[in-house]
Amino acid sequence: MIPISILDLVRITQGNTARTALDNARDLARHAETWGYRRFWMAEHHNMIGIASAATAVAIAHVAAGTKTIRVGAGGVMLPNHAPLIIAEQFGTLATLFPGRIDLGLGRAPGTDQITTRALRRDPASAESFPQDVLELQAFLAPAEPGQRIVAVPGVGTEVPLWILGSSTFGARLAAKLGLPYAFASHFAPDSLEAALQVYRAQFEGSDQQATPHAMVGINIIAAETDAEAHRLATTQQMSFTDMFRGARGLSKPPIDDIETYWSGAEKAQASNMLGFSLVGSKETVRAGMDRLISMTGADELMIVSDVFDHSARLRSYEIIADIARGADHPA
Repeated sequence: MIPISILDLVRITQGNTARTALDNARDLARHAETWGYRRFWMAEHHNMIGIASAATAVAIAHVAAGTKTIRVGAGGVMLPNHAPLIIAEQFGTLATLFPGRIDLGLGRAPGTDQITTRALRRDPASAESFPQDVLELQAFLAPAEPGQRIVAVPGVGTEVPLWILGSSTFGARLAAKLGLPYAFASHFAPDSLEAALQVYRAQFEGSDQQATPHAMVGINIIAAETDAEAHRLATTQQMSFTDMFRGARGLSKPPIDDIETYWSGAEKAQASNMLGFSLVGSKETVRAGMDRLISMTGADELMIVSDVFDHSARLRSYEIIADIARGADHPA
């Protein structure tokens, strides 16, 4: 099995707080490194009361401080929201504190709505300069050139590994052109996955960071002892997507017995499309699905989201997935 990693949404669940969500992320990462996961990433989202990772660099520091070996990073930082120098300083600081363990995934979407984008003091059109901003950030993290007048401190010379994140062929082309690893967000936008991977591999130009293509595929996986229990746990994520369509984002909700009582036919169709690359079931079911996905995509790595309400059930889901990845049989 190929390497597996975790994208933690740092969900704030009903009855709990942002502090609980951040501490649960740290606890999950601590378990994940013992189970053999390669990376633990968190993403930048703003003005979402159910997600606690808006200050992504700070959340990364919290998790990295509680772990020893697993790589910790952003999946991703929404670069149009920031000056490249600021991100170089933040992630240069992280790389200084946790050398050899920090990843920096970069996205071009704002990660929020237009009103919040204005509150961030960013121009919505700044996404158009994303390729240039990536190059500027890369330069700030590289060793300083003679006579360079602006230096990221810490940051300069840390050469924090960059990733391009995307859900279309735009990011695939950019990652290929710059010779960077590419992560596709098929955990919520599966439609262009195969086309994007084809573009990325066909157009890839090697770089000092990455000599050959490295494609990571995002995937929702919810594993439990039985298919029925896994499908019940998955209703938490299905309700979150339904609430998003309704413009009623909120805290993560406990699972329910029958999702058909919660969503309409149109909402079901929308959510099912966005969650099209989801694997839900027992170890045997998930193993078969992972094998199919890897065979279909040729992925070099899987970035797994297991959006489960109860923390202990979420830990068990990730443990089962890790058992599958290393070919182990774990008792129920």
